Amino acid sequence: MAGRIRDEDIALVRERSPLADVVGEHIQLRNAGGGNLKGLCPFHDEKSPSFNVTPARGYYYCFGCAEGGDVITFVRKIENLTFGEAVERLARRAGIQLRYEQGGYVPGREQGERRRLIEAHRAAAEFYAARLAAPDAAPGRRFLSERGFERVDAEHFGVGYAPAEWEALTRHLVARGFTPQELIKGGLAREGRRGPVDRFRGRLVWPIRDITGDVIGFGARKLLDSDDGPKYLNTPETPIYHKSSVLYGVDLAKREIARRSQAVVVEGYTDVMACHLAGVPTAVATCGTSFGEEHIKVLRRLLLDQAEFRGEVIFTFDGDSAGQKAALRAFQDEQKFVTQTFVAVQPDGLDPCDLRVKQGDAAVRDLIARREPLFAFAIRSVLAQYDLNTNEGRLGALDAAAPIVAGIKDPGLRKTYVVDLDRWLGFMDERFVIRRIQQVAGRTTGRPQGRAGRPAGGTDGGPVTRTQRGAPAGAAHDPAARLEAEALKLAVQRPALLGPEFDALGPDTFTVPEHIALHGLITAAGGTVAGGPGGREWVDHLLAHASSAGASPEGTEIDLQALVTRFAVEALRADVSVEERYGAAVLAKIQEIAVGRAINQVKSRLQRLNPVEEQQDYNRLFGELVALEQQRRVLRERAAGA
Repeated sequence: MAGRIRDEDIALVRERSPLADVVGEHIQLRNAGGGNLKGLCPFHDEKSPSFNVTPARGYYYCFGCAEGGDVITFVRKIENLTFGEAVERLARRAGIQLRYEQGGYVPGREQGERRRLIEAHRAAAEFYAARLAAPDAAPGRRFLSERGFERVDAEHFGVGYAPAEWEALTRHLVARGFTPQELIKGGLAREGRRGPVDRFRGRLVWPIRDITGDVIGFGARKLLDSDDGPKYLNTPETPIYHKSSVLYGVDLAKREIARRSQAVVVEGYTDVMACHLAGVPTAVATCGTSFGEEHIKVLRRLLLDQAEFRGEVIFTFDGDSAGQKAALRAFQDEQKFVTQTFVAVQPDGLDPCDLRVKQGDAAVRDLIARREPLFAFAIRSVLAQYDLNTNEGRLGALDAAAPIVAGIKDPGLRKTYVVDLDRWLGFMDERFVIRRIQQVAGRTTGRPQGRAGRPAGGTDGGPVTRTQRGAPAGAAHDPAARLEAEALKLAVQRPALLGPEFDALGPDTFTVPEHIALHGLITAAGGTVAGGPGGREWVDHLLAHASSAGASPEGTEIDLQALVTRFAVEALRADVSVEERYGAAVLAKIQEIAVGRAINQVKSRLQRLNPVEEQQDYNRLFGELVALEQQRRVLRERAAGA
């Protein structure tokens, strides 16, 4: 046996394997203060980050699922390895030669199954890459050349060629010390009549790597007319390759995805290559399967996808009907992201690879820049099936689009698309459109519709009002709404900490109806400047105004007195000793979010303009965008320094 790894070597591996660096290969980490880092947990699905890393102590802990440990524990769990395998993996990463007790260790012998399969795939990738230069690989080189890829591009992505022989790779790997059983188990070979034969023959081959860069499988494209197999053939499910969670190119794109807060999902290997070479280094692709929930989890962790709506996931699909159907399937998963999702479809049906060949790198970048919100694309795709010049056609289109609009979970976003749908159809009657959507959605779900279109007895669907427990619906799970609540709690409990800057906030700063109402009440009561240091007198003053206010704002059934009372007794999320700095930070953050919404609106308007034909309006809006971005940077700096 290899024996036991020496304790001093294990200690050296820990010392030379910074936890933040190792964890950062799998998820994006952000500063959480106090020397800690935070990200979305890779061990369970979560909306907001609860996975904490303390680099100084070398430990991690998730407050959501209670997973914790050191760098070796992390690698064991994330890669499903034994303790020894995890130490060996980290040792190779750090360039450490391990020593084993009980003597007789021979590298490559008595390794774990995963390590053996990884090594076999690495050797296979080297074999395929070397064979791309051979005379018989001319069809593969021609395929790449016709698609605008040079030799250096093939080397960068590791593209290779599988010879049109039955046992070329199998003989090579067996000679390197791998067993036929390992090759079959890893999907590199399959059982033939007289023993194992190569799985890929006469094909162009792309190595598929995991997020850390290890080759775990291959995708192979047919080149020869004599090949009666599918156009693309991928590695089957193996102990190291699970297509439902693999994204081609993620090893190359992960840092740019985290840096830019953007991920571009394309359909094929050559599309990933084209995007990266054209200046879109955030592109990834699924491997022989549709985009699904496990892929979403991978991207969410890289994007640190939470409620600021700062990130983007952009799906690119062919412009044909199949591509549109794929985009609409993606709509079903859209709301599993918190970040914004878009669709980029080339009208002439060209995919990114063909687009780059015919129109150049700039055209690929423009395709991504012209992205359209996924909800808008889904709705417009439905409307395109109807004749909107007739009343019957417009009504049919409304009924067809209704389930999509009703299915939007975010109330503010749903309301926005109601307005858009009314405008696109030309009814100019939002109330009629809302009622029709409620009726159609009720028939679709089979649930009776309550007041304002909300399913009777629930909180899902219609405009937000108070929940049974008195808390604003949606606020409990929306960080932006929680931030609004913190600002209002400060205004009720410590008005002097906010002062005139809070009073200058417009009602559109707040998104939850209860928050809008309370902000209006505070303004009507004289603002925070009238509250002084706060205390019982200020709360009594607000309660008196709430009592005299009479009916709830706009019939929203908001009990203003109960709202004031709740905000007066609910604990602040900051210690008393830092309340002054906390108040400044909350104000800056809430203003930043409001400016972010304004930026998104300006970007949306810019996307609808033609920069050549509408140059004056385009330049004016672009100037507004630059000013807003500068304002957001100032607010971020103020929040960070508070």
